Amino acid sequence: MPPGTSSTAAASNSHSHRQPLPLHHAAAVQSAARERPRPPNVVLEEAERQWLFSQDELLRTPSCVDGMSPDEERELRGKGVNFIMQVGIMLRLPQLTLWTASVFFNRFLMRHSLKQKPGYKPLHHYQVAATSLYLATKVEENCRKMKELVIACCRVAQKNPNLVVDEQTKDYWRWRDTILFNEDVLLETICFDVTVEHPHRILFDLLKYYGVEHNKPLRSAAWAFINDSTVTQLCVLFSSRTIAAAALYCGARQCDVRFPDDDRGWPWWAAQHVHLRDIRRACNYMAGVYDKPHAQPHIYVGLRTPEDGDARYAKTRLMRSQTPASPSAAAMERGASDQGVKRKPEHEDGGKGRSNGRSANGDEGPDLKKLKVGGSAGEGNADVSEEGELEE
Repeated sequence: MPPGTSSTAAASNSHSHRQPLPLHHAAAVQSAARERPRPPNVVLEEAERQWLFSQDELLRTPSCVDGMSPDEERELRGKGVNFIMQVGIMLRLPQLTLWTASVFFNRFLMRHSLKQKPGYKPLHHYQVAATSLYLATKVEENCRKMKELVIACCRVAQKNPNLVVDEQTKDYWRWRDTILFNEDVLLETICFDVTVEHPHRILFDLLKYYGVEHNKPLRSAAWAFINDSTVTQLCVLFSSRTIAAAALYCGARQCDVRFPDDDRGWPWWAAQHVHLRDIRRACNYMAGVYDKPHAQPHIYVGLRTPEDGDARYAKTRLMRSQTPASPSAAAMERGASDQGVKRKPEHEDGGKGRSNGRSANGDEGPDLKKLKVGGSAGEGNADVSEEGELEE
């Protein structure tokens, strides 16, 4: 560096001479240059797996065992999470805090019943929701004063956003005492497991890695999937990484976006340690929510996809054979051919009259055709999944 020139100025000059990337291969080059998303935390993943249940187990929750129908319990869960959302909006809490509260709420109801029992004080879903939100504000370090939380709960519960709540009223002290008492019960029920991984962060890392964070339709569609899943039981059915991958999968299908394979030839979902079958199961679960008769119109209506390995439904993968080559690599190949690089005689190539899967007249040989049709050849592609996850 010449004397008198600062490193900042030199860096700005070097950036000013860079040529812009062509649009047709910008996404592939950007994904290779960007930092790879963080691998799943083994400790958090193992702790989260203990709170995952099957759909059959959701039909045998404590409320259902006590005589409540699954539809009624599902409706009460949705009302409880909706209560969390409305109070959180009134308190201007971030979305991550509301997600944490909904996870606490759903995990609590996997061990406690909402059905009123003789001789026991009834447990209302609004009380559990308020306690879950109070604990989530502490865990996510977005604390609010107890007075503000109680007033917001009173207003949402009575459906009056302008309600004047006095600190000396019975409603105020009833809500306050209920939240403080149930906090210990909630912590004991969830075994003090208060660390929650958020699919929002995983989704944003994936969008940045594939260079589509500025694709507003894709970003909005994927974000809407996660927000809509908050009021469902998806958080106790699938891990946060699977929910984020399912949101990206549905958004990519909706916006007709494809993501390239990694250097090993693995599809994007396998590179993120997620199974395609789990992604489709999560999408089909949300499709049941969107396709309800009284549901509001949504972009994801008709989202349901088969869970098998049908290649027609893997529309989000851009295989390496389909990825456009880099211009620099193409220029090097042209330069090598112009300099008269000697080609191997045909008899040294096994006498088959083709090179790299192409015949002597330039047509595709049977091996290359088989590779393109089958979509799984190369090193290690067969161990990505055993459920037909490598379809094109």
